Amino acid sequence: MYASHLGVETGMAITMVAFSHSSPSLSSPPLCPAKTHYIFSTPPHASLHQFHRCRPHSSVTPISYSNSNSNSPPLIRASSSSSSSLSVSRDPMVPPYNVLITGSTKGIGYALAKEFLKAGDSVIICSRTTERVESALQDLRGEFGEQHVWGTKCDVRQGDDVKNLVAFAKEKLKYIDIWINNAGSNAYSYKPLSEASDEDLIEVVTTNTLGLMICCREAIKMMLDQPRGGHIFNIDGAGSDGRPTPRFAAYGATKRSVVHLTKSLQAELRMDDVKNVIVHNLSPGMVTTDLLLSGASTKQAKFFINVLAEPAEVVAEYLVPNIRSVPANGLSKPTYIRFLTGLKAYSQIFSRFAFGARRNRYLLED
Repeated sequence: MYASHLGVETGMAITMVAFSHSSPSLSSPPLCPAKTHYIFSTPPHASLHQFHRCRPHSSVTPISYSNSNSNSPPLIRASSSSSSSLSVSRDPMVPPYNVLITGSTKGIGYALAKEFLKAGDSVIICSRTTERVESALQDLRGEFGEQHVWGTKCDVRQGDDVKNLVAFAKEKLKYIDIWINNAGSNAYSYKPLSEASDEDLIEVVTTNTLGLMICCREAIKMMLDQPRGGHIFNIDGAGSDGRPTPRFAAYGATKRSVVHLTKSLQAELRMDDVKNVIVHNLSPGMVTTDLLLSGASTKQAKFFINVLAEPAEVVAEYLVPNIRSVPANGLSKPTYIRFLTGLKAYSQIFSRFAFGARRNRYLLED
């Protein structure tokens, strides 16, 4: 489902291989080995808004936030010293974390939930159908207990549903440290845009774009009121780097918008001098979901799925420690965490051509 930063011109709609992880709007880091992540810091931009925020100095008592392992928000401690301007310092968030993942009853969302639970965190899952939530909850609670995972129905396309999700999170956990926007859809449709139905286009755009905007809005509003703030991770997908995605053009266009939306939110928070809420990008690469495999109708598609795709569990095992390291290290700048780096992709393709590695791994290519 998330064939991000890759391409293969196939019926499954990934374009010819191009492993550059850069895009016109991002600074391109050098290719890095697998099991690393890139940290992008956007240079500050002066604006009239920032100048208007300046006020005469006054004597203000600086405060600092103290974190704890409990589910209650940390206390705010006032310093005994005074200063001519407001000074706020935050200690790194201390695990275990409170995590919310949208679209988390199957696929990569469900795998991420399991890895956070294995790490000792508390997790809220959600889906647009009650049946899926109840089924996933039963499985997760059977493995991790009832006191660490909760679930509720939420259609991210509906503002009231997302607001109810926030209320549910506050009721169960008081606050959320890590919010992962994973919910997405391709309407299980691989065909030229000229053949796409109105219903399929509306499903893709409202879920992947409108739903993401609503979730980001409500997550930011929630975290602004939390003494320890929070981190929001938006999951990208095929098309997010600007490369074409034939036969699922609408999906690729919405995933391209994920990167732009994230950068715009980062700029907004920076302009408002918000330092305790940070929005990041997260790239799982090619994950062997039912959606990805359902589009593998050509030889080229099968080749690249076999060579580059990984099960959701493998991807989650890598992503979760990297995600948890962001609050643990007290990082205050946006990050872009990628599972499938260019070097890793090149290496696996070379191994395939040189040694026949990964042939027929998931799909028969003959």
